Amino acid sequence: MYSINSYGDMIGDRVRRETYLAALEKTVRPGDLVLELGTGPGFFAFAACKLGARVVAVEPEPIIQIAREIAAANGLSDRIQFIEDRSDRITLPEKADVLLSDLRGVLPLHGAHLPAIVDARTRLLKRGGVQIPETDAIWGAVVEASDTYRRSIEAWVENGSGLDMSAAWRLTVNTIQRFHFKPEHLATEPVLWATLDYTSLREPDVAGTLRFTAQRDATVHGVALWFDSTLTDGISLSNAPSREPLVYGNFYLPFQRAVELRAADAITVAISARLVNDDYVWRWDTNVERDGNSCWRAKQSSFYGAPLSLANLRTRSQSQEA
Repeated sequence: MYSINSYGDMIGDRVRRETYLAALEKTVRPGDLVLELGTGPGFFAFAACKLGARVVAVEPEPIIQIAREIAAANGLSDRIQFIEDRSDRITLPEKADVLLSDLRGVLPLHGAHLPAIVDARTRLLKRGGVQIPETDAIWGAVVEASDTYRRSIEAWVENGSGLDMSAAWRLTVNTIQRFHFKPEHLATEPVLWATLDYTSLREPDVAGTLRFTAQRDATVHGVALWFDSTLTDGISLSNAPSREPLVYGNFYLPFQRAVELRAADAITVAISARLVNDDYVWRWDTNVERDGNSCWRAKQSSFYGAPLSLANLRTRSQSQEA
């Protein structure tokens, strides 16, 4: 659940805000029924109203009460129907002309985002209806991130205390992080990992293999992922390191240790994301080859990045038995 400050950060992100507004202006016509999934405080729902649309704004979290107050304060209550629930539990008396969402986190693979899109497209959107966004392409590159790596990972090993803190290190090297990368952090050329076409997507799980060739000698610390989103024809949004930083940041899969690359080394990273309940389990298997021989490999998973107490294990066991 986002805090009110997080929602403020999203609205305050000029590039995100103006790009979504441009997509609405290009696609919404007076009288259209717009369905927004995850409306939050309702900013884009209100924009659709001002374009002459009728709006159904869906939000399961308490922030929807703030959206209702804002609608009333701006004389828009009669144009919006607020539904406090998950979208997969609702029905509509008529199907929507436009399906709008920005349920992504750092990446589009975030919680129940993809299942919600598939369900709403199938049940709640008119045949041939507009979807915003239409597609997301997810890219990756091997990165040098010495500062964040030293702070979040190496500190558990080189802590100046003489303590063996490797138990915490095992967690942190399997923990997904968020970071704002810049072009100078990239040690390889970007490679496309996956494309999500929301007009035809069926499954929430995504897997693919990134293959890189080191362009120079470098000490690398993991893989960065980002998205290039097509909201509608001719209007796009990207959190690539080469673009203006957005509120989303970049997705960071750390390596188990800093890896010394030489120019022409081959780096292969097989990445999979599997939705379990409402959260993704990520796995990334890395192999570095030099002169045709493997010189470093590792298998990592976010499954091993969360500490589990005996009480938590008992709770999980009981829930599985119920």
